[in-house]
Amino acid sequence: MRTYRHEQKYLMTWAQYQALRPALGTLLRRDPHVGPTGEYSIRSLYFDDMCQSAYEEKLSGVFARKKYRVRVYNCKDTAIHLECKYKQGPYICKESQDLSREEFGRLLAGDCRFLLKKEKPMAREFAADWYSKLLRPKVIVDYEREPYVMKAGTVRVTFDKAVRAVFPGEDLFDPGAPSYLAVPPDRLILELKYTGYLPKQVRRLFRVRDLPQVSASKYCLCVDRLQGRFQRG
Repeated sequence: MRTYRHEQKYLMTWAQYQALRPALGTLLRRDPHVGPTGEYSIRSLYFDDMCQSAYEEKLSGVFARKKYRVRVYNCKDTAIHLECKYKQGPYICKESQDLSREEFGRLLAGDCRFLLKKEKPMAREFAADWYSKLLRPKVIVDYEREPYVMKAGTVRVTFDKAVRAVFPGEDLFDPGAPSYLAVPPDRLILELKYTGYLPKQVRRLFRVRDLPQVSASKYCLCVDRLQGRFQRG
């Protein structure tokens, strides 16, 4: 049974970020996975079908939808995750399947049969969708993440900076792959996730600053950027 979490997104200015960050740091702690800079880079290769269903359903506000991606960190192949992000209105659930570098190469070559032998249902679901819906790589989304966590409510707050679009044919592990800003340079995306409840001190922090929630899909923004549109929805 899937466990869904609340998800809220905010498009912020750098001035808002600099004002919120110190207050946030007094309530939450840095994610233990970050390095000395307090950040790590994320690259995600997203897949979509021939009708661009994931893209169109997001823009249309379809209540129940999903997106597939392969995610790596700091452009390294030490951890390669095939993920599916399931969405039910304001709630999300993420399921993941670890891949080896060789398995990732097979996936890119169009051979997903090995996923049918994995124990996790999501892996088999991806393989079925690959063949039945003709899933193909659509865009690489590249950005720097500054994450904070709180045990109460399993709260996670992330600042996603310098969101860039990379053509899907580029090497996912090449830090020098050409990229294109998908969010204006004076903006960044804040994501707030929590399970069950949001502690009142965190809720008050956001209410006092009156930050407007947005439907900011990094996937859609990057698809738009590669297609010559800037900041659509």
